[in-house]
Amino acid sequence: MHFDKSPKEKPCCTLPTVKKLLEEKRRRETSSTASTSPVPPNTVTLSSSELFACTGASSSYSDMAVSYEHWTSAPEPTLSYYTSHPGPSYPAYSLPMTSDYGTQQQVPVFGDTISQTYQECPMTVTDPSMASPWPLLGPSQTTQLSFGSSMDATKLEEARMLLNGMDYTRATGQDEDGDTILHIYTAKGLRECAFAAAEKLRDVGRLDAKEHKGKTALLVAVTANQPEIVQDLLSLGTDINACDVKGQTALHLAAHYGFPGVLQAILSSRPAINLEARNFEGMTPLHCAAISHSVTMKALSASGMADIGLQSKAAEKLSCVQMLLNAGATLLSQEIKSNKTVLHLAVKEGNIDLVRYLLRIPLPNMKDFVNMKAHGHTALHMAAGLHGNPHQEEILRLLLSRGADPSIRNLENDQPAHLLQSGPQGEQLKLMLKKRSASRRSKMSLQDQE
Repeated sequence: MHFDKSPKEKPCCTLPTVKKLLEEKRRRETSSTASTSPVPPNTVTLSSSELFACTGASSSYSDMAVSYEHWTSAPEPTLSYYTSHPGPSYPAYSLPMTSDYGTQQQVPVFGDTISQTYQECPMTVTDPSMASPWPLLGPSQTTQLSFGSSMDATKLEEARMLLNGMDYTRATGQDEDGDTILHIYTAKGLRECAFAAAEKLRDVGRLDAKEHKGKTALLVAVTANQPEIVQDLLSLGTDINACDVKGQTALHLAAHYGFPGVLQAILSSRPAINLEARNFEGMTPLHCAAISHSVTMKALSASGMADIGLQSKAAEKLSCVQMLLNAGATLLSQEIKSNKTVLHLAVKEGNIDLVRYLLRIPLPNMKDFVNMKAHGHTALHMAAGLHGNPHQEEILRLLLSRGADPSIRNLENDQPAHLLQSGPQGEQLKLMLKKRSASRRSKMSLQDQE
């Protein structure tokens, strides 16, 4: 939809589109991994003259394709964006900025205040020494994540006046890419403006309007790492299980990018949330979190384990895995395409930190979990195939200690020992597997005799 500028309106200045805003934000967050700052900035820095300006229409959001077939140990992945192209612009509206924005007020919403505290989410840690701004706690401890800032009542009232003074089509319509003004405010991190726009769209039944990639404002807020706006949109009734054109829900995106604050905001809306939702790759949010953690760990390994930013990001992504599990996500879920569980995914990538964590979870059916097959392969088969990986032996030992059966054969009738590398190391590992297999047979024989 194109918006024709009224002849009486002042020409608007060219401001960044939603695509550009998200691109700039992702670049800042990526570059921040090279610094010692543990938490990347969450909002776009704007001048006071830009604060209540309606920006130009978006040409596209980032391509959120989630393809996990071949990961490489490249630097931490960033979003890819389509080539920018000019689009129609919203007119630049402004209001007198005479209020004192330093005075923060709590705004009542549905009998409560905007400032809320999320539900507790205990997390079990595998490596307490791992640097992270997000607490990784022991099994007897809990943490409570909260966003301390409350909404500014004066800013919100001015934003509502801004929306009420807008032409109805501009305030509630979509441009040629399907972006509403809510999408734009959300991408810019303008909380009060986004809240006012969300109220307006909710009243006309368009709160969950989708842009051309199928993203609602909630999905944009997740992608832009805006936990407070996520919380606001959920309080206004946005569809928490809405998905984009790739089947990705808010949980999938938060897990994929490793945003613990956003993930906590979403999980606080249980029981409406579908923890086992599948994207069009057949993956649950837990699968996405596990794979994303492996990507960061590979990048960290390639950097020599000295990158503090990547260490922090890896810890945040592990927190996301923990939060999903504590919320009720099941370890037994298998990808639809390959039947891999999160353990298969972690072992296949040699992700020792995640393997340690998963195998320390007290499951009553741990042996069944460890010996689950993905197209015929157990996790032990996959570990045997980690030729040259420095963590291969430790992963094999961990799996064996949790009940992995070295006598199980895959579809090619191979046992894990048959998949080991040649040479002295392979022979040593083969001997270890054979001893464990013989020990298992001996125990089974004794049990049969009893």
